[in-house]
Amino acid sequence: MPKEAKARIRINKLLEEANWRFFDSPEGKTNIKLETAVKMTEQKLNELGEDFEKTKNGFIDFLLLDEAGFPLVVLEAKRENKNPLDGKEQARKYARGLNVRFIILSNGNLHYFWDIELGNPHIITTFPKCASIKHKKSFKPNTNNLVNEHIESDYIAISQKPDY
Repeated sequence: MPKEAKARIRINKLLEEANWRFFDSPEGKTNIKLETAVKMTEQKLNELGEDFEKTKNGFIDFLLLDEAGFPLVVLEAKRENKNPLDGKEQARKYARGLNVRFIILSNGNLHYFWDIELGNPHIITTFPKCASIKHKKSFKPNTNNLVNEHIESDYIAISQKPDY
């Protein structure tokens, strides 16, 4: 069995464990699309840099959908022997093309979750459920709070140990 097929079997199991559905069921409609085609506009492709492959089309390995059927998460799968981060820029391109904020990168053994608005990918051991993604999507931190925070020389001690 090819290594990418093994990775996809593991990824399928992890998706099902996190209550994502490949088929309609009593729990709800299917919320996973496989090998979804995505088209890029010239402007979006240019925004991502000139290192990108010349093609404006691509296929998303797994596209996870919300209850209304809108794209929520791009999941980029790599072969077992590849680092999932090798697909980072490819997944970012797809996510931006669909206006999706969240990405999962996986090779079946190692998995990363990435909120492209808030930082870098971080390792996860299980795939997030739809409800937790929706909660993350609703989180909009107020950057003014950080700007207005009063910082004294003992700020770290007080923030870590309030009874200091």
